[in-house]
Amino acid sequence: MTAGAFIEEEQKSLSEVHSSVPVPAGASFLRKLLAFSGPGYLVAVGYMDPGNWATDLSGGAKFGYSLLFVILISNIVAILLQHLALKLGIATGKDLAQACRDYPKPVRIGLWVMAEIMIIACDLAEVIGSAIALNLLFHIPLAIGVVITAADVLLILMLQKKGFRYLEALIIALIGTIVVAFGLELILSRPEIASLLAGFIPTAAIFSDKEMLYIALGIIGATVMPHNLFLHSSVVQTRAFVRDLAGKKEAVKFATIDTVIALMGAFFVNAAILIMSASVFHFSGHSDVADIDKAYELLTPLLGTSLASIVFALALLASGQNSTLTGTLTGQIIMEGFLNLKMRAWLRRIITRLLAIIPALAVILFFQDFGVGKLLILSQVVLSIQLPFAVVPLVMFTSNKKEMGSFVNRLWLKVTAYVIALCIVVLNMWLIYNLFFG
Repeated sequence: MTAGAFIEEEQKSLSEVHSSVPVPAGASFLRKLLAFSGPGYLVAVGYMDPGNWATDLSGGAKFGYSLLFVILISNIVAILLQHLALKLGIATGKDLAQACRDYPKPVRIGLWVMAEIMIIACDLAEVIGSAIALNLLFHIPLAIGVVITAADVLLILMLQKKGFRYLEALIIALIGTIVVAFGLELILSRPEIASLLAGFIPTAAIFSDKEMLYIALGIIGATVMPHNLFLHSSVVQTRAFVRDLAGKKEAVKFATIDTVIALMGAFFVNAAILIMSASVFHFSGHSDVADIDKAYELLTPLLGTSLASIVFALALLASGQNSTLTGTLTGQIIMEGFLNLKMRAWLRRIITRLLAIIPALAVILFFQDFGVGKLLILSQVVLSIQLPFAVVPLVMFTSNKKEMGSFVNRLWLKVTAYVIALCIVVLNMWLIYNLFFG
């Protein structure tokens, strides 16, 4: 490692792209919205990654449309939490990881360790998802596919040198591919509308059926992604808005609109995956479908066209590659933020990819008999367990008048945020208890 690999002075979050995207002064509402649009889509990627696919496919196949309400509630919660994250970044100029440096050292180190575990679990799902897609489309062995995904390191470095907008444009294009693909899948699967709508009504069965609760918490972990809270609080700072009170208020407004639009797209994708799984697998007696590759194999004979399987795999590849891009970026934010350690971009991204690739290779080589799909679901449950370690600090910081000034959470928002944080903690304690003692 060279002597110049690390820089230890205080720095801005993602300093190489901080305030690099211009915001036109005195422009129309639409032009300003376009200038601020982008970070919400980077965040939305995490809400439609391969881990979501595994939990949504399993939930739809086993329980039909019954868990659609979990996706809806999770998406509403996600919008609220992402609003808090972007507000923290804009109001304080610090991302969530940097804000956590205010805690005593033992707490800060503990939160950093949890954040790194979260990144590994997240990357594991994304890397495996991309490898599965490459295997389905081109018959590339899973182990080789995992190694190929490391190429995203070079892609990020190249795009960020050209400008942060290029990275955002690529991600938005891949999201568009996923949305179009699942719009087509919905048309092909022809869901029963009345039963579908009934799935948005909460059911008490979730508390009596341990397997339903397990998958529901996996959906929550896959939908409300803890790493996105760190990511969003940082990438909103790439906009070159005026850092006074009026400029910050305007930035919060436009960034929130960007987030709502982007996450509604993610909601459509997640709901579409579950609906397709319920329509095609659950109601045809294939309730045991939990693996992505098995879903791929069954789509063609059950829907009567190979197009369904091909589109499914292409969307999976777009999803996996999108998620590895943002996951690598988040890994950089977490290390730099918690440790105040500015690592050269190439070095941090290589380390992040290795942290994902090594466990993924181990899983594929030694635990493939357990089922890659089950491991994807387990990774999302791990993320769900990690949620409190990101959500609780976020809620505490944004409810602190000293930290946030006039941007502090209003009473209704503070109460709502603390209730959400409490529910997440209780649900995760319930999950852990059931896993070990249930």
